[in-house]
Amino acid sequence: MVAVTPTVAPDRADIDSSVLAEFGYQQQLHRKLGPFAAFASGFSFVSILTTVFQLFAFGFGFAGPAFFWTWPLVFAGQLMVALVFAELAVRYPISGCIYQWSRRLSNGVTGWFAGWFMLIGQVVSVAAAAIALQVVLPSIWPGFQVVSGDPALSSTSGATNAVLLGAALITLTTVINAVGVRVMSLVNSVGVACEIAGVVLLVALLFGHAERGPSVVTDTGHAGGSGYAMAFLASALMAAYVMYGFDSAGELAEETRAPRRTAPRAIIRALVVSGIGGGLLLIAGLMAAPSLTDGNLIAGGLPYVVTSQLGTSLGRALLVDVAIAVFVCTLAIQTAATRLMFSMSRDGVLPFSTRLARVNGRTGTPLLPAVVIGVLAVAILLVNVGQGALFTALTSVAVVVVYLAYLLVTVPVLVRRMRGGWASTVPDGHFGLGRWGLPVNLAAVVFGAFMVVNMAWPREEVYNPTGGPAYLRYFAGIALAVIVGLGLVAYVARHRRRRPPAAAAAAAIQGGAS
Repeated sequence: MVAVTPTVAPDRADIDSSVLAEFGYQQQLHRKLGPFAAFASGFSFVSILTTVFQLFAFGFGFAGPAFFWTWPLVFAGQLMVALVFAELAVRYPISGCIYQWSRRLSNGVTGWFAGWFMLIGQVVSVAAAAIALQVVLPSIWPGFQVVSGDPALSSTSGATNAVLLGAALITLTTVINAVGVRVMSLVNSVGVACEIAGVVLLVALLFGHAERGPSVVTDTGHAGGSGYAMAFLASALMAAYVMYGFDSAGELAEETRAPRRTAPRAIIRALVVSGIGGGLLLIAGLMAAPSLTDGNLIAGGLPYVVTSQLGTSLGRALLVDVAIAVFVCTLAIQTAATRLMFSMSRDGVLPFSTRLARVNGRTGTPLLPAVVIGVLAVAILLVNVGQGALFTALTSVAVVVVYLAYLLVTVPVLVRRMRGGWASTVPDGHFGLGRWGLPVNLAAVVFGAFMVVNMAWPREEVYNPTGGPAYLRYFAGIALAVIVGLGLVAYVARHRRRRPPAAAAAAAIQGGAS
């Protein structure tokens, strides 16, 4: 009788670790994330409850109700970007994805600036998300206005209170990030479930209190006339500000089980769910607004619609859900920024890389990057006190540099495709664009370049709406020059030293598993 030795299937964690080893890295972060947690990381970064509530009045103020159409247009463009990213998530399942993808597809300089731009954009975005608490919490309970006075962000008392609330929130998210990815993902997943439920309920209630039909989205409002095209383009910044960060599932690839299958789906789902939910929230708000012409919609935005139509008690309950969304949004952005800083430091391309690349053996978390991101975000928050216009300009530039970082990924992929250096199929049934890759990639590049120009255009009403110093109008160009200059200095300073072995090994494996 012949003895048969049973075949033991390889452990999932061992497979994932071996894939990572192909790129020259050891498994240090703990793989705890499943499909929903991966989706939640991208969805909570976009956080339609946080950003749509913040920016509804911005879009409406420029182009009237018809600004709604900027949402599907930006969504379509970002979907092209997300599809390219999903294909990259299969080929390069590595933390710090924007940096890693760019440098493996082009060269060290391009990859450095992709990571540099993305890191700056994420740090400022942490501060921008945290400050949104000021828009919500004092409306729920006056006691949240610790600093006596006007709670409006434009006032000194409101701005000071916003810094206190934001700093407290960032401290909490820093602690959660330090505890470990399991706690972070649990908090994030619960928060996302609450946000999705809140969006569904809010949309249903607003539709139930509609004052007008869906044809409202064809009304150009007070902003019509010969200059409407420019007003419409300016209003598109609202959607552009909202729909980024869906790539966070790629940032957490080394903590995701089966990342080559999980991350691509999570990236696409995060954007699609956000796009559908946000679009419904916009049209529901426009249909339910008590008035489109009395100025309250511009002054109060969606919170005005919610409290006016749903009453104080129910309105406050829904604003609690918005506060939860702000919390998990801040947590998700800080988590993504932490993994990006860790990934770049592991390759030795950031100052103090040796310390920033350390991972706590017990929690499997890069602790120092989480603390550094938190400290920098709080420092940026302080700019808001007495300099509200400057803070708004900073956050606007942060979004511009994120879109630039995306371009430093989509352009190298397009060059590879056009040179014939990009396989049209992906093995093992993983996600791939196939023959659609070139047109999708081209559309992603064209859209990204257009939005960078549109967002950075020196509009007085965007960068200096309160009539502050004249230089604010040109702040985007000035800030980009400074960011690029600092990036060049940091790049040259770090690359004069010998690169660490892990970075050299990773750089040698340009093709990875493609």
